[in-house]
Amino acid sequence: MPEPQPPRPPQSEPPGGGRAPEDGAVAATGMGGAMDLATSEGATLEGARGPDGAGPRDRPRSLWSDAWRDLRRNPVFLVSALLILFLVFVSLWPSAIAPGNPLACDLAKAQEGSQPGHPFGFNGQGCDVYTRTVYGARVSVTVGVLATLGVAVLGSVLGGLAGFFGGVWDAILSRITDIFFAIPVVLGGLVLLSVVTSSTIWPVIGFMVLLGWPQISRIARGSVITARQNDYVQAARALGASSPRMLLRHIAPNAVAPVIVVATIALGTYIALEATLSYLGVGLKPPTVSWGIDISSASAYIRQAPHALLWPAGALAVTVLAFIMLGDAVRDALDPKLR
Repeated sequence: MPEPQPPRPPQSEPPGGGRAPEDGAVAATGMGGAMDLATSEGATLEGARGPDGAGPRDRPRSLWSDAWRDLRRNPVFLVSALLILFLVFVSLWPSAIAPGNPLACDLAKAQEGSQPGHPFGFNGQGCDVYTRTVYGARVSVTVGVLATLGVAVLGSVLGGLAGFFGGVWDAILSRITDIFFAIPVVLGGLVLLSVVTSSTIWPVIGFMVLLGWPQISRIARGSVITARQNDYVQAARALGASSPRMLLRHIAPNAVAPVIVVATIALGTYIALEATLSYLGVGLKPPTVSWGIDISSASAYIRQAPHALLWPAGALAVTVLAFIMLGDAVRDALDPKLR
């Protein structure tokens, strides 16, 4: 007669009546039961949830978040951004690093070199080159930023509308842009600005916007035409979305990246264009403090006092290079083909 077996100790069961495996995990089913999972499967399930157990841990990132992540790791962007931040600070508060007056001149010190308190020396009129170089950043950066904003807004609106609606408006805009592309920029500035007597920055900004919007318009038009053919736009159209809603809500956010890239690179070009027009005598005029004006006046005595030309020219070159580097970094981050 077999001996009776001792009773087994009771094992705890998970909620729902299922039995917990010795080496695994338990996942509750939708009917109140339990499903046995292997250890690796249970770890996979737990890893797919966030810290609070409510949803996935890794969510897909958008184009802008991916671009910002790439920009933070790009040394070219970091260097150019620091330079631009410094230029913005100098433009807003030039007296913080140059307490002198850029219009105060002493003919007795004309064309003299570096002295204590005057590290860049003096120009042909006896003005402190360091002070004028610092204060010249305000005009150059202001003209570049305002001209870029005007070009980007006008070109984006006209090009976006032409690319979205098409038809006769698109054809008319294309022919108008062809006419503006045929006008040489420097020659146009010599003709248009030579009749302007104002010494403010607004005629120069208006000229840049007038001749600069066709390039942004072409970029915006092509980007809108590409985005208009995507499936989500066709789905929104099938659901009865209005044209303004499709343009502002679905197309514009996905078509603005090329415009931002081109506008960022063009900002440095507009700063150089302002200096060129001021050098030729048709841009900004004295008593406005500008790098182009200082370069133009110092070119007459470059052999006797080269420092009066090299410092404002070097500041102009560094500023243009910083914005071009920033534009290249933004282009690399926003263009999926370059990843």
